[in-house]
Amino acid sequence: MKLFDVYPLFNITPERAQGSWLWDDKGEKYLDLYGGHAVISIGHSHSHYVKSLNDQLGKIAFYSNSVQNPIQEKLADKLGQLSGYPEYQLFLCNSGAEANENALKLASFITGRKKVIAFKKAFHGRTSGAVAATDNPKIVAPFNAGHDIAFVPMNDEAAFNEVLDDTIAAVIIEGIQGVGGIQLPSDSFLQFLEKKCKENGSVFILDEIQCGYGRTGKFFAHQHAGVKPHLITTAKGMGNGFPIGGVLIHPDIKPWSGMLGTTFGGNYLASVAGLAVLEVMEKENLIHNAAVQGDYWIAALKKYPSLKDVRGRGLMIGFDLPEEKKSVRNDLLQKHKIFTGEAKPNTIRLLPSLALTKEEADLFLTALTEELK
Repeated sequence: MKLFDVYPLFNITPERAQGSWLWDDKGEKYLDLYGGHAVISIGHSHSHYVKSLNDQLGKIAFYSNSVQNPIQEKLADKLGQLSGYPEYQLFLCNSGAEANENALKLASFITGRKKVIAFKKAFHGRTSGAVAATDNPKIVAPFNAGHDIAFVPMNDEAAFNEVLDDTIAAVIIEGIQGVGGIQLPSDSFLQFLEKKCKENGSVFILDEIQCGYGRTGKFFAHQHAGVKPHLITTAKGMGNGFPIGGVLIHPDIKPWSGMLGTTFGGNYLASVAGLAVLEVMEKENLIHNAAVQGDYWIAALKKYPSLKDVRGRGLMIGFDLPEEKKSVRNDLLQKHKIFTGEAKPNTIRLLPSLALTKEEADLFLTALTEELK
């Protein structure tokens, strides 16, 4: 049997990893400044993380949500403490797509409505509901679900007002759009959306799947704007590579038995992984480090005259290359052994571990300087 060929692959086979570094099967060493779409939040193979998972494997790895799992409760308590949302409730699932799917279900249950407002270039996941809320015709068309989604431009209040009415169940927006090339909603726009949702009785959903978990120098990107959504979805950095996702749910939303469900969500190993990530983030002050290193990197990148529109917060950074330098991402990988992300046609995305050091940031700047000469 062959693999279903939907991913363009580099001719690189990683065998082991530590911190911000990868080694392939030929012994080549790579600096990882992408972390698998912002997944590696505390660094590869962190000793506390690895020990926590190994210890749990010696006990029980999985059982369904029909029994009590005290590790889930510890995870929820720690997440509430570090995120600043101790009064919220946590529903655990397996991925960001599943988190957004459940958030959209909750919005429909709460309001009795079905329509959603999302924002152009947004990417909210790969389940049917999340796909429908994704501004990508190639993905949406097969589901024929676009009629329930109104897409409006980011930061355009007038366009938003044109489509907001009493049929809108939810407004879903990323704290920072990642896949579209690092696009930031303004703080004032998020505040405007929060106000309009309250007036209209719509559910305000913040998709923090890629931009959350300390990446922007606050626990969630939307906290820079001082807004407080009804639902917050999270996943990528939550498990440092172990599949886990979650929905943080406003305390006014009351659960009932059978309201949501998941087979593998919140299993013992996933809960241990999620708890270990939070413990490392707290002990090593990684959110502060993300803010410091991000400020340093952004200031340095803005000094390059050939780079266009350097943007981002913390360690979620994007910039555009001039047309004649659009091969830089591939050159960084092949010549300098540095992984970065991209968005077509010429955007580089930086999403490293929150434990990134200044020395590692400087290695990238030195390589970038050489390639931009």
